[in-house]
Amino acid sequence: MQILAQTAYLSLGSNLADRAAHVEQAIRRLEAIGKVTARSSLYETEPMEMKNQPWFLNCAIAFETRMSPQQLLEATLSIEQSMGRMRLAPKGPRIIDIDLLLFSDYVENSTTLTVPHPALHRRRFVLEPLAEIAPDVRHPVLKKTVREMLESLPLSDDGAVRKLTEI
Repeated sequence: MQILAQTAYLSLGSNLADRAAHVEQAIRRLEAIGKVTARSSLYETEPMEMKNQPWFLNCAIAFETRMSPQQLLEATLSIEQSMGRMRLAPKGPRIIDIDLLLFSDYVENSTTLTVPHPALHRRRFVLEPLAEIAPDVRHPVLKKTVREMLESLPLSDDGAVRKLTEI
């Protein structure tokens, strides 16, 4: 049975050492297991919940894959681990963070996987880059586009988000 390619949207971030190099390395590793079909600019973003840490560099990618959502999650966790990510404090500093935001119109809420990402609609640092590459993609539960979710955020909802580079 042929597994059809699906489009997933991922958020990548780093706030340790050479942040841009870590994001680039993670994207190269993802390209070894699927196809990056779109990529946002880099955004410098203020830490959210744990404020006393370096600022992040974030971006979003569209990723074509024949993996299941669970397989893609396992692959991204493996990439994080192979790049040296250590989970010492929740929301703490990290060399790389790869979050599965959306996976076509797939919806799952289990102990190991939640898709769409449960905080997607509340995070400016995720929605700004995602809106750059997929403004009209619709959240399968909230039925809002990425652009609509971004526009509905209060202006003072979270930290600063500054676009750094064009793609």
